[in-house]
Amino acid sequence: MSDAPRNALDRLLSRELGKRTADALAKQLDLVTVGDLLRHYPRRYAKRGELTPLGSLVPGDHVTVLAEVVSSTSRPMRARHGVLVAAVVTDGSSTLRLAFFAKSKPTGDWRLAQLKPGTRALFAGKADLYGGRMQLVMPETEPVPDHVGHDEARLMVDTPIPIYKAGTKVQSWSIARAVGVVLDTLRGEEVPEPLPRAVLERRRMPGLADAFELVHRPTEDAQWARAQERFVYEEAFVMQAALARRRAAARVLAATPRPGRDDGLRAAFDVRLPFDLTAGQREIGETIAAELAQEHPMNRLLQGEVGSGKTVVALRAMLAVVDAGGQAALLAPTEVLATQHHRSITTMLGDLADGGMMGGAEQATRVALLTGSQPVAVRRRAMLEAASGEAGIVIGTHALLGEKVDFFDLGLVVVDEQHRFGVEQRDLLRAKSGRPAHVLVMTATPIPRTVAMTVFGDLDVSTLAELPSGRQPITTHVVPGDNEAWVERTWSRVREECEAGRQVYVVCPRIGGDEPSSADDVDPAPDDEPPAQEQRRPAVAVLDVAELLREHPAMTGLRVGVLHGRMPSDAKDGVMSAFAGGEVDVLVATTVIEVGVDVPNATAMVVMDADWFGISQLHQLRGRVGRGGHVGLCLLVSGASPGSPGRERLDAVASTLDGFELSLVDMRSRREGDVLGSAQSGVTSSLRLLKVREHESVIVEARADALPLVDVDPDLSSNPALAQAIATLLDPQRAAFLERG
Repeated sequence: MSDAPRNALDRLLSRELGKRTADALAKQLDLVTVGDLLRHYPRRYAKRGELTPLGSLVPGDHVTVLAEVVSSTSRPMRARHGVLVAAVVTDGSSTLRLAFFAKSKPTGDWRLAQLKPGTRALFAGKADLYGGRMQLVMPETEPVPDHVGHDEARLMVDTPIPIYKAGTKVQSWSIARAVGVVLDTLRGEEVPEPLPRAVLERRRMPGLADAFELVHRPTEDAQWARAQERFVYEEAFVMQAALARRRAAARVLAATPRPGRDDGLRAAFDVRLPFDLTAGQREIGETIAAELAQEHPMNRLLQGEVGSGKTVVALRAMLAVVDAGGQAALLAPTEVLATQHHRSITTMLGDLADGGMMGGAEQATRVALLTGSQPVAVRRRAMLEAASGEAGIVIGTHALLGEKVDFFDLGLVVVDEQHRFGVEQRDLLRAKSGRPAHVLVMTATPIPRTVAMTVFGDLDVSTLAELPSGRQPITTHVVPGDNEAWVERTWSRVREECEAGRQVYVVCPRIGGDEPSSADDVDPAPDDEPPAQEQRRPAVAVLDVAELLREHPAMTGLRVGVLHGRMPSDAKDGVMSAFAGGEVDVLVATTVIEVGVDVPNATAMVVMDADWFGISQLHQLRGRVGRGGHVGLCLLVSGASPGSPGRERLDAVASTLDGFELSLVDMRSRREGDVLGSAQSGVTSSLRLLKVREHESVIVEARADALPLVDVDPDLSSNPALAQAIATLLDPQRAAFLERG
């Protein structure tokens, strides 16, 4: 009885191809099993072209000829190591010389044996004159079997030639030969089919075994195109089934219900709100409240435009959990943002944040702040408030994830700017609850529909599209950096804003100096850095620009402050407090002010070397202005030339304030791996043909097919091949992107 796996795709290539070939494929291309090899799809398909009579060859033309070998010889090359194999071929009326260079005698002997007199073959290459005679040098050679007639040989010319991603020691034709050996021994019943039969029939797709044959050995273009359509759909279906299983698994987990109260902290907060909630805020708030009251964990993504009021929605959810006897933790990516959240939330709550203190309201709680650079005594106090339950709301950075940080009864985890965190970090915080905590993930970066379905398909998604009343429009202009008059006018506009009693941000891509940064407060690099040819000089830095502005005539008398992630925590907090209090006119900063910073009196922003930033980041940055009663102004200073990718990004940002429209532009401009983000790198490596940017309709269809299947059979006991495909997708190196449950 054979010990070979019943699943032919799990067979080792060493058993199918021999150790030497298998070792080369494994080392060069990480192909170990039959499935690995067959999933190594051709990158493209070439055509040999029309057969060309030997008598009509033109130097420089790429030609394919059908000819018979008349003679062949080999000799050592005089000028270099190796062997020259020469042959003369004929089509019956004319002759042609062929030349092949072999690095070693065994290789030359193999080529000589291939070109025995009387052998017919197709030869494809570039025609050139040598010594007054036409020849092909190193032509691609395809022997024609004796039983194949001329008409059949012509059909071989039209057959697509698969071209594979190759390695330095494994060529495309070697891969094609290996694939052919595997396909010759493959039996259809040994190939498990992950797609349900009903789906295959409804969509008229080939089965997996047939699709492998069509994609690797097509006889016409329509065959490999049909196979590729199947594989694109399969990748989308497997991913959506995996996400659906995550959702199903989350639904059966037990969580502590956190029902709201009509007379609690949230109700008291609502009464004190100085503005009316938007319809979207109220609707999403009701949805979240209902989910918090259920016995399984909430897993919700809250996305919305810059300034749409996500923080208020999240705060009301946190207060509802506190009303139910639990605690809420808010995880922020930087100290600046964490401190800003702490300041704004305690300000909004007023005496509702003074629990246990003289003057505190009856329903009051405490709001603790925990960051890595706090003094030891302050940090210990915050940790004690979290562990004792004294603090109903705990706001912090990565410091919240420390082993020594405990909670009395953690009921809700809120993650702000989710794209700055890895999934493991969110899970570390969630695990600090005895039972699975409810999770609310927020992003102010609008997410295109396909990305939301692909990356966050296991989360319920809420979108805040409506801006609160009072938000002012923002005018955005691109300022050519090489136009001195325009640049000077930029600084004049800055002064005009300050003389009118308002304040201005100046944002730079770099800090300056060696630029080390703490784990708590990273100044991230631009998320869509321009190609090398766009980078004619290093980007400007905060420290240099601040010094120049202090000496600039237009800045005379203005108070210039500096903010970046390399500063000590208390210094950063002091600068932000001074800016928020109107004691700083112009704040020169890195992207630490990108999200969450709310200074209503700041009305203008100048972004230096703006082409160093991505579209979504620029949209985030300009959202810091126009938050009060005055119209906002954003000036994008850049040396990028018109028509360059960097300038096109800036023009897109200047053309619209619609973040969702910009998110589509941003997605189209990115590489596929960047679309899913670094936290989804495992999935990116698993997607061979599916392109999130191009295949929205396929993803939608796959989701519609996968959800009912998983609803009926969440364990996929009726489709073990699909379960195995999901397991392969989510192997230990690739699982992190989905581990949100």
